Amino acid sequence: MADSKVQFGFSEVSPADKTRLVGEVFSSVAERYDVMNDLMSFGSHRLMKRMTVEMSGVRPGHRVLDLAGGTGDMTILFADKVGADGSVVLTDLNAAMVSVGRDRVLNSGLTQVQFCRANGEALPFGDDRFDCASIAFGLRNFTHRLVALDELKRVLKPGGVLLVLEFAKPVNPLVGAVYTGFQALWPSVGKLVVGESESYRYLVESIRVHPSQQALKLMIEDANFQDVEFHNLLGGIVAIHRAVA
Repeated sequence: MADSKVQFGFSEVSPADKTRLVGEVFSSVAERYDVMNDLMSFGSHRLMKRMTVEMSGVRPGHRVLDLAGGTGDMTILFADKVGADGSVVLTDLNAAMVSVGRDRVLNSGLTQVQFCRANGEALPFGDDRFDCASIAFGLRNFTHRLVALDELKRVLKPGGVLLVLEFAKPVNPLVGAVYTGFQALWPSVGKLVVGESESYRYLVESIRVHPSQQALKLMIEDANFQDVEFHNLLGGIVAIHRAVA
């Protein structure tokens, strides 16, 4: 089979092994996940997530799917947008991440949020259910990205908005070189802060093998989304992709 091996960082593994290994990565870092995100991005990931939500066009009463929602950053931002009459579903495959996200959301006093542990490649939702679907810094971890994009297309209402916030390829070689050097520090920082270096070594590798923003645009178009566009942030270190179902 063509997909008998998939990328797990720089390694090629079976699809089942990638799903298991990615699960182990996030289970090991769940409790300190947000702390490391702040350190690795100097807090800029929070601004990027706010920008992504602002691009969604979400309004009070809308239904939003936060896929690979993890610790709930995006869920909380979307919940503020949809209000009491709307709803947000935080979905993640990893039980430890969902647990941290649930505690965080509930501690924020939000009642319009539901939680669902599910595989993003086989979503347990009916067709045409959501006004918006978002996946932030999670798509590169999927075993079969195209399958996940097809599922997102299926559960979105016609005219619904897809948002993908993900690491990309710097457009300036100098920026790319500096960023590569900075990434080399992440495993050591992860060891100090989380007691885990291998997970952050995988993070670096997963970023480097992830498709460019142009390639991801084509993948989203292949999933039959329309009006696909991307916006580079930090010189292309990160990009926001927006598309319409």
